[in-house]
Amino acid sequence: MPLFWKPYKSDITSLIEELKAKRPALEQEQKDGRGLLWEKRIDREAQTEAAESRIAQQPYVYQPKTP
Repeated sequence: MPLFWKPYKSDITSLIEELKAKRPALEQEQKDGRGLLWEKRIDREAQTEAAESRIAQQPYVYQPKTP
């Protein structure tokens, strides 16, 4: 390893660090925004009811059922 070796830092990493330095509340804003879209409560009862009411598909859809 050379004497004056510095670890590599990409442009994107520098940009993100600079952004976080300018806006310290950025990470909390991101978590709040993610909570609006992704972190929702799941209604287990409705999920179970939907799974139970599902009808199995026949193996070949385009062939009519014959008795």
